[in-house]
Amino acid sequence: MASENELQAMSRAVTAARTVARALPNPRVGCVLLDAQGEQIAVGVHQGAGNPHAEVEALTIAGEAARGATAVVTLEPCSHTGRTGPCVDALIEAGVSRVVFAQTDPDPQARGGATRLADAGIDVEGGVLAEEAEQINVEWTFATTEGRPFVTWKYAATMDGLSAAPDGSSKWITSAEARRDVQTFRAAADAIMAGTGAVLADDPRLTVRDTEDLPLPYAQQPLRVVVGETHIPNYYRVFDRVAPTLLIQTREPDEVLTKLYEQGIKHVWLEGGPRLAGGFWNAGLVDRVIGYIAPAMLGSGRAALEGEAATLADIRPITLHDVSMVGPDIRIIGTPGRAPREEMP
Repeated sequence: MASENELQAMSRAVTAARTVARALPNPRVGCVLLDAQGEQIAVGVHQGAGNPHAEVEALTIAGEAARGATAVVTLEPCSHTGRTGPCVDALIEAGVSRVVFAQTDPDPQARGGATRLADAGIDVEGGVLAEEAEQINVEWTFATTEGRPFVTWKYAATMDGLSAAPDGSSKWITSAEARRDVQTFRAAADAIMAGTGAVLADDPRLTVRDTEDLPLPYAQQPLRVVVGETHIPNYYRVFDRVAPTLLIQTREPDEVLTKLYEQGIKHVWLEGGPRLAGGFWNAGLVDRVIGYIAPAMLGSGRAALEGEAATLADIRPITLHDVSMVGPDIRIIGTPGRAPREEMP
């Protein structure tokens, strides 16, 4: 059973992993090394693909002091070779005596590290603060287990649910504070997606902006994804050199997600186009909703979502996880239900 020092170290490892804005397509991982007296020797964090894994970074910092130490890791150490070698090999070679991890690795290619460590004579304990650790990598875990990217749909609307005026204009419904808030969420995704109609209407960049104001260090723009069959002239801003852009000439949500998963994308930020959003919503392929509601009314215009509901029996519930004020606007975060709401008595 994990000691009090190990529990505290796992909390520190979780906190350390959260200091990374995005490690996708890899998970965010933190590692804390403890000496025989339970004192912290080193902290390692995985910064993203191509960088040392958290265990390796911590072992490098600790050097010879790692021999006989306990490694406390938020994710089961990997046992496969990707861009870097297996973490289990590094832990065995460093001579650690015990490994405590939180989340079991859901990746069939990488799992099995606990067994290999135990076979090498290292004491292993898993499942320590697993729920806390799993919250670090909700999107990565989903994509790994479901075989498709996690989809977050973001929309901005008036209090009467409209995202654009009758003439098609939509800039800006929400406040500057809300638009800055969006950048933090965008930075956590590895793809930002919009439909061709929204791109033609608004000429968006589909990038993370104001990066100097983000709460976490940020290094790489997400992939920009434009979905639809309509031609987009090459002078539109989605084709500038700020970030790579992928055109997917279909409106079938399953096909879109299959292509993105093949590209290694784990978390899609969907915005820009009620028709595209409606396609994903109707297909049950929206995994999180983030809405910004402006304290204003339009009275007529375009709805934020073009769905297929024909009657109130088609209504779909959303479980709310957060309701906050962002400047003058209301931000809601929730998870869509998978079935229509039961009829109320």
